[in-house]
Amino acid sequence: MSSLTIGIIMGVATLALMLTGIPIAFALGIIAVGSILLFLDINVFNQVGDFLYGSLDNFALLAIPLFILMGGIFSGSRASTDLFNTAQVWTGRISGGLAISSVVSSALFAALSGSSPATAAAIGKVAIPQMKKWGYSNQIATGAVVAGGTLGILIPPSVTLILYGIAVEESIGQLFVAGVIPGILVVIIFCIWIFIATRFEKKQPQQVELSAAAEPADEVPEAPSVDFSWKNRFASLVHVLPFLLLIVGVLVALYMGIATPSEAAAFGAVLALIMVIVVYRSMTWKKLMSLLLDSTKESTMVLMIIAFSALIGTTMSYLHIPQDLANYITSLDMSKWMILIFINLFLLVLGFFLPPAAIILMTTPILFPIITGLGFDPIWFGIVMTLNMEMGLITPPVGLNIFVVKGIAPDIPTNDIIKGSIPYVFLLGLGIVILTLFPSLVTWLPNLLF
Repeated sequence: MSSLTIGIIMGVATLALMLTGIPIAFALGIIAVGSILLFLDINVFNQVGDFLYGSLDNFALLAIPLFILMGGIFSGSRASTDLFNTAQVWTGRISGGLAISSVVSSALFAALSGSSPATAAAIGKVAIPQMKKWGYSNQIATGAVVAGGTLGILIPPSVTLILYGIAVEESIGQLFVAGVIPGILVVIIFCIWIFIATRFEKKQPQQVELSAAAEPADEVPEAPSVDFSWKNRFASLVHVLPFLLLIVGVLVALYMGIATPSEAAAFGAVLALIMVIVVYRSMTWKKLMSLLLDSTKESTMVLMIIAFSALIGTTMSYLHIPQDLANYITSLDMSKWMILIFINLFLLVLGFFLPPAAIILMTTPILFPIITGLGFDPIWFGIVMTLNMEMGLITPPVGLNIFVVKGIAPDIPTNDIIKGSIPYVFLLGLGIVILTLFPSLVTWLPNLLF
């Protein structure tokens, strides 16, 4: 049996096992161990424990639970409220201003959390009720939050980029820097779409206080008036100063070579905790224990996926699956751009069913030799791959952000949330096209700083 045939069998079996509802890490482990027993020598099976231990014996992995902890600390404070209110004061007079505020505040919160679901949940809890009060349609309101949440895995610090950097042995600092300009680009594209969509909507959101007759009876309180004066705008910046200090502190420590990603994450987590205790005075001992427990659960889940993904990757490498597949694809009579399109479509389909962490850890050992063999920059591909993962987060049937928003806005039909998110799938696809045509948007800043 050829290595490619074995690879297809392993891939189909893995997806089938995941569809049964078994945890991703265990599904990967079962397929890896089964493949070792069926296709490899028993001596390889005796090394499974060493493979698992070696996959987690990496100091850079410490950044993952620490950045998760930092995001959790801010998610439990009123940080999202302050960010949204500040963004609202600056953009509220624009057509679709509140939805634009959601995207902008999501971008800022993403730099604090590094998590897409955490960003969507934190901003959505504040933004969706406000947009409903001001007359926004369900599609516009939820679409902005669902899409804005995806910025959590693109704008640094990003757990997804950490995983990619470890998988391909590229600089995490360079990947973080590479995500800055694409992150800004995606925010601009989203805001332009919101401006256009609200203009063409039959019932435009009103940027004035709703009258009692205009609001649904006994459903929501009267929409609050907002002071859009320049004095109030500049005064509102005081509320985001703690976030800016934290972001700048972490990034400067990382990019100036003062600290490793793990040390920068530890610095950020400690500073975040101090800010929440001193500035917001919203941390209690009970809340801290709950926060530590939740962060531990999420970190354990990610690290288990990392361990068993490494095991299945090692198994495939022993079977020569990535090498033979790379040789086969590069030998095809196709342009490298056509191959890149097929790779992106493949990743998008996986994104329909799997979370970004699992996709990156499962596919990177296979795709990396193909990408480098075709002459693509691995840093650039990491950002393109992340944009593709963002598309998966907002597409059914397992679009994680869709269900996060449904959880915080149960009165909004799921169909409305999906309809609101679909345009952003195409906008992210447009972002991939732009980065493909102008790869320097990704590579210029890392080359400049490193």
